[in-house]
Amino acid sequence: MTAGAVRSFCLDLNGTFEDTPFPGSPGLVVFKVSGKIFAFCAPEETPLKISLKCDPEEALRLRETHRAIVPGWHLNKRHWNTVTVAELPARMVRELIEDSYDLVVAGLPKADRLRLDRP
Repeated sequence: MTAGAVRSFCLDLNGTFEDTPFPGSPGLVVFKVSGKIFAFCAPEETPLKISLKCDPEEALRLRETHRAIVPGWHLNKRHWNTVTVAELPARMVRELIEDSYDLVVAGLPKADRLRLDRP
């Protein structure tokens, strides 16, 4: 997957938007749903890596079975994985993005979740 394909896929998820909230890291792009981050990456970096939220037990399993998946580089390594996109099948990357999105949506207030269910 290219950076453009990752971006398009993230933005196609219901209620998502792109943001650059870190002035000290202008190349870092985050994807949010209801103001909560579910993915972030630096699209200009090579190789392309994307950090995704993950259930802690699943995060460990993925790290053990795929060398392209490592703990998130930021402080909360338990809940975040960093994925080297080119080293995994595109379908798997899309599934990991969807899982991250779903995990964040599940933690939103009920009113926000209901609003996202509408077309």
